[in-house]
Amino acid sequence: MANKIFIIEDDANLLAGLQAKFRVEGFSVITDFGFKSEDIFKKIIDLKPNYIILDLILPRIDGFQLLADLKGNQETASLPVFVFTNLSDEDSRSRCQNLGADYYLVKAEFPLDNFVAKVKKIIANRR
Repeated sequence: MANKIFIIEDDANLLAGLQAKFRVEGFSVITDFGFKSEDIFKKIIDLKPNYIILDLILPRIDGFQLLADLKGNQETASLPVFVFTNLSDEDSRSRCQNLGADYYLVKAEFPLDNFVAKVKKIIANRR
């Protein structure tokens, strides 16, 4: 069975690109634009992804709070979370690490192909 990856990203073009690239690499991809944290949690509980990619800047919810909620919930706490954000400041990075993010990657530092390759490499090394 393919690894399931859940991508929470509000930029439709980036979301479509990530979805396509991960599918080509053999992942089953679940997506959400980040409008309601309740919907995200329901999808995660019901669909049981193996990994989460989380943008911090979302239209209607606070990505930091969502990360805290994910890591504070017994059913989702162990899911590896890749934060993929435009926030490159040390405060945001440190805050995410303190909230339990497993990886923090800045969008400007990773073109799409490089990001997908990096995630694949991290996943392979975790095994």
